[in-house]
Amino acid sequence: MTRSVQPSAEKALAEAKPAVFWTDRPDGPDPSPSLTGSATTDLAIVGGGFSGLWAGIQALEEQPGMRVTILESEVCGFGASSRNGGFCDASLTHGLHNGLAHWPKEMETIVRLGNENLEGIEATITRHGVDADFRSSGEISVATQPWQLDELEMEIEDYQRFGNEVELLDTVTMQGYVHSTTYLGGLLRRTGIALVDPGRLCWGLKALAEKLGATIHDHSPVLGIEARRSGITLITPGGTLQADRVVVATNAYRGPIRRPRRYVIPVYDHVLMTAPLSTDQLDSIGWSGREGIADSANQFHYYRLTEDDRILWGGYDATYHFNNGLQPSFDQRAETHRTIAAHFFETFPQLEGLGFTHRWGGPIGTTTKFTVTWGTAHDGRLAWVAGYTGLGVGASRFGARVALDLVFGKATERTELEMVRRKPFPFPPEPLRWAAVEITKRAIQRADLHKGKRGLWLGLLDRFGVGFDS
Repeated sequence: MTRSVQPSAEKALAEAKPAVFWTDRPDGPDPSPSLTGSATTDLAIVGGGFSGLWAGIQALEEQPGMRVTILESEVCGFGASSRNGGFCDASLTHGLHNGLAHWPKEMETIVRLGNENLEGIEATITRHGVDADFRSSGEISVATQPWQLDELEMEIEDYQRFGNEVELLDTVTMQGYVHSTTYLGGLLRRTGIALVDPGRLCWGLKALAEKLGATIHDHSPVLGIEARRSGITLITPGGTLQADRVVVATNAYRGPIRRPRRYVIPVYDHVLMTAPLSTDQLDSIGWSGREGIADSANQFHYYRLTEDDRILWGGYDATYHFNNGLQPSFDQRAETHRTIAAHFFETFPQLEGLGFTHRWGGPIGTTTKFTVTWGTAHDGRLAWVAGYTGLGVGASRFGARVALDLVFGKATERTELEMVRRKPFPFPPEPLRWAAVEITKRAIQRADLHKGKRGLWLGLLDRFGVGFDS
């Protein structure tokens, strides 16, 4: 971090509100009533984020009239579903190349299913008039170091092999798209990516689930679970819900079963949102295509323009807290917000004087393969899904669809995938878990400083197909 940038970052953060921009708006829905007394349902869904809402919607679209009840501990969309950058990607595997590293024989099928899933999201939004600023945008992976250019050149053939419309951009062309002297080049992917307002998508999916017949209870955390032959009983502070089948979709947050905690850890990501840019400020950076952007380092930033011409800027520093720590105080991390604010002005020095209006963070559920995983319990009457890492906006609909297949005992093309049948390598118990994450973070930092060279530790993790990412 250069000294000249630090004062700009500090000044820009001075008025930033510690709140999530996407939901810090007055037109959000009122919370649904919490569960009180005793109730019964055909399908109970624990968690009202993207996975839970998509599970309810798809179940009701497939079987109209089914009794579906969603229990959310806070309010629908409270967690990662409303705190992300709004990148809605067709990838189900945290990117094509991560998928190829783990499931090369299945990638043709996985890519097709991912494209169908993204098409399904757009079709649902369009058919039901969900106002979520969904738009196909394209995405640019930018190189800020020479070694990153080499990696982008190696990736382009794989993208083309799987039907992506891509273009390698040299320095002049890249800086013509978006004006930053830090850019040495980039890879423009025109297909398989959309941008969305994640807060409004949460609100819209909640309204759609209710329209289709779902009953939603906010502020209804599941404190316990009892399984009997007659069904599964979910216990909340205000009442009980007996269900024939249950889908648990709490992702990074603790749910009523322990098994997912072996495979999924909460990693905190942090984000900034600028004030709206003036016409002159927009002209100074170009970006007329309004693509999503991510840089190509291991510790990467992601950023995009919003509907009202703000810049969302996030990523870089993923933080794990000991023993799967989850606390509201972790949402704000002054050190990280200062660091990424300084990086913002290093990338766009012409925007000096622009302030940030919001700063926030939140936990992402990640696995050692950086992709979602599933499991069942109680003789298959309960299915759980968690661990999307950084591309859950799109993949959550697919994750929910697989969870429904599992809980209803359906053998499908989806459930036959190795990525569904085989779980990722589990994280070690504490204190080894925390130590392994810290060692890996430092190794990633060293790799970025040494031309992307992975080193012994990261090479060992690669060999066993495990890792840590944001």
